[in-house]
Amino acid sequence: MVIIVYDIWTEKYRPKDFDEVVGQDKIIERIKAFIKLKQIPHLLFAGPAGTGKSTLALIIANKLFGKEWKQNFLELNASDERGIDVVRNKIKDFARTKPIGNVPYKIIFLDEADALTSEAQSALRRTMENYSSICRFILNANYSSHIIEPIQSRCAVFKFSLITNDDIKKRLKTIIEKEKINIDSSALDAICDLSNGDIRKAINLLQTSAINSEKITEKAVYNVAGLGRPKEIKKMLEYAIKGNFLDSRKILNNMIYKEGVSAFDIIKYLSSTVYEMKISEKKKAAIIEKIGEYEFRLLQGANDIIQLESLLASLSVIK
Repeated sequence: MVIIVYDIWTEKYRPKDFDEVVGQDKIIERIKAFIKLKQIPHLLFAGPAGTGKSTLALIIANKLFGKEWKQNFLELNASDERGIDVVRNKIKDFARTKPIGNVPYKIIFLDEADALTSEAQSALRRTMENYSSICRFILNANYSSHIIEPIQSRCAVFKFSLITNDDIKKRLKTIIEKEKINIDSSALDAICDLSNGDIRKAINLLQTSAINSEKITEKAVYNVAGLGRPKEIKKMLEYAIKGNFLDSRKILNNMIYKEGVSAFDIIKYLSSTVYEMKISEKKKAAIIEKIGEYEFRLLQGANDIIQLESLLASLSVIK
């Protein structure tokens, strides 16, 4: 079984059309208008991972340059090369050469641009000014606030939003149908919930689950993700709140030792589960306060098991 997960930078499978980006309709409409006029400004794509930023940049290059896209498109990852030298050397060398074909400019795609140092961003600003007649920049950042204001003012800024579960589910169903994957509806819901709006993560979860199980169930998805199932975490929390410390500890140890769930993941899902509990607002506030305190302890390097057991003991005392 081969899941449709591909390297977007290869010639054979590179994204070619806008329907490969889901959940960003308003942004795509504006980009289409730019491409129709063949007048692309400097662009800044900002938003969470797995929302289509890199894919859209490659689609723009494909639409503008066609078969000559490789000669007119340079992709760099700023997290690997974050200093001023990459701007002075690689970017400037590519920017100063003339484009090939009918489009009067080339494109430099700078992924994870928010990882650039402030000195590198200042040098990039000057490069954008000096070569704007023959080169356009597409900057990709998770946090636009990490990009200096002079660069932001020179770019058309597009804020990407998290992909909704409905859009993720539509794309996954397309893959499931083509690959003839046997999957439960509850497992599909679990993948959408675990992806947190990241469609790349959702596809990877589907792929890994399909490799490990002939029929994908909710349990298989959570095992692959290395996370405790919400029902188990809710049950553990209920035991603790009722004062049944030993039973809640038994579930905790099972998740950590047998299922390999990390302490931080347990803390995270405990926090979200509290709001679903049928308990008073005052008690919810007290529990959230305790969870925050023990997360801080874990961040300081305290022993995972001891701290989580201590958290459950504290919740039992709250009763």
